[in-house]
Amino acid sequence: MLLPDLYIFASMNKESQNIEWKESWRDEYLKWICGFANAQGGKIFIGIDDKGNVTGMADAKKLLEDIPNKTINHLGLVVDVNLRTKTKKQYLDISVAPSDVPIAYHGVYYYRSGSTKQELKGIALQQFILNKMGKTWEDIPVVNATIKDLDEKTIARFVKLATEKGRIPKDAAKDDITVLLKNLFLINQQGQLTNAAILLFGKDPASVSITASFKIGRFGEASHDLKFQDIVETNIFEMPDRVLEILSSKYLIRPISYKGIERMEPLEYPEPALREAILNAIIHKDYLSTWIFLRVYDDKLTIWNPGKLPEELTVEKLRTNHSSYPRNKVIANVFFKAGFIEAWGRGTNKIIDTCLDAGLPEPLIEEDLGGIEIAFLKDIYTKEYLSTLDLNERQIKAVLYVKEHGSITNTKYQSLFEVSKRTASSDLQALVDNGIMGKTGTTGKGTSYFLKGQNRGERGNEGAA
Repeated sequence: MLLPDLYIFASMNKESQNIEWKESWRDEYLKWICGFANAQGGKIFIGIDDKGNVTGMADAKKLLEDIPNKTINHLGLVVDVNLRTKTKKQYLDISVAPSDVPIAYHGVYYYRSGSTKQELKGIALQQFILNKMGKTWEDIPVVNATIKDLDEKTIARFVKLATEKGRIPKDAAKDDITVLLKNLFLINQQGQLTNAAILLFGKDPASVSITASFKIGRFGEASHDLKFQDIVETNIFEMPDRVLEILSSKYLIRPISYKGIERMEPLEYPEPALREAILNAIIHKDYLSTWIFLRVYDDKLTIWNPGKLPEELTVEKLRTNHSSYPRNKVIANVFFKAGFIEAWGRGTNKIIDTCLDAGLPEPLIEEDLGGIEIAFLKDIYTKEYLSTLDLNERQIKAVLYVKEHGSITNTKYQSLFEVSKRTASSDLQALVDNGIMGKTGTTGKGTSYFLKGQNRGERGNEGAA
């Protein structure tokens, strides 16, 4: 049953992810139909301008027959084309359903993303075709790979950890290795090892992904100032331990402190948080793309892995309770059974809480260059971190000034930012109330402001006192 024209027109009051307006028909719009079919489907309205006004069309009845024929001939698609009328002007409503199989127009695959039509190429095209087939890269069989290509010691270590955690049966160690791999979905129904099997337990993971290694670099003040580097080239099950071992021995320091008479030597960044971030990068990496990069600077450490967030998640949601949506489900399942991760989507929460408990700033998480980066900050008073707080530009500059010079007075604040004494007092008092600054003296020329080193939770408590 067709919906009334008025209802249909009201529902398409603006162009969006699933709606496109065109004043007249051109055969190149078959590309748009292709893009809609490869995405979530959508509608193309012919005879409507880009402001949503019905302009009408003289050849509507002819196109009512031509367009379905062209979509069949060029795309192999059946679309629903309907003739509509508004204020005595005719327009066409082309409804495109999402396709279960990849659709190409003259050998080119298009995809509707947002309000744009994108031509899929390279890695994006490979991922798209796999998804349409209900497969992922980790499921692809490796031709001619055999059990001899796997590292028995790594598999034995997995079995030991997984049985100790109670996540696989205790007698799993007695099973034939092929039974274990089948239960982990690492062998397909034809008995072939998959990409995931070689990545996790293989002797040569680079044979399925040349970028499966993990790059670590020590940098100076700038990202182009590389001091030295390491490349971890092992299967990804052993990779987290190897990365942490190299970080601990070569890249990070262990400041010495004492708890009573007990000597304390923790890493400068909390090891549990680093381990969680390294695991996240390995599990969620797009193995059709580039390497994972871990960069160590004087004041921060960053971990970047290729692979965008799934549609269900945003960076903001990562900072709250959220479900787990692993890119590589089979790989994630193996790490879960070994007890390396939990299947609750709490990884980023654990990273944040662990850093705050250690007196460090909340790590920064962002999507960048087609991947996800998490930045561990050593110095709480960086411009990057201060920009995440509820501070104005003057206050941020004042904090950086005090960081360099040790303190600031009201008079100096007025001079630096060309503001009144009242504005300077208000800005500085807000910094004190937030626990970022402390002050000596009470009023007058003897008062100066200095930085406090508490973590976010302590600052909030002091400010409220």
